[in-house]
Amino acid sequence: MSKDHHGLPPSLESSVPKEIFKSEVRSWAKKMGVEFNSITIRPMTTKWASCSSKGNLSFDTDLLEQPAAFRRKTIIHELLHLKYPTHNKMFKAMEKAYLEQ
Repeated sequence: MSKDHHGLPPSLESSVPKEIFKSEVRSWAKKMGVEFNSITIRPMTTKWASCSSKGNLSFDTDLLEQPAAFRRKTIIHELLHLKYPTHNKMFKAMEKAYLEQ
């Protein structure tokens, strides 16, 4: 997911600890029925997150300071790549459905 600081609302809450964030990812993965290999939180310069073909998820450390709704959108987006590698019609439909929950 591309990182764009422009147009983002300022953080609406304090920073979320890494372990809480990782538990959010695990919870969404279970709800979505997907399995991943690892979760890494590290500085990323051009993306908020990425997902490798081997199921390794990486999230930018700055994401921990973003509003819950934005974190949720990013988590769902990356987890969907475990089922749909590209942003095809099914990917977009499923992303919309999960975001409406």
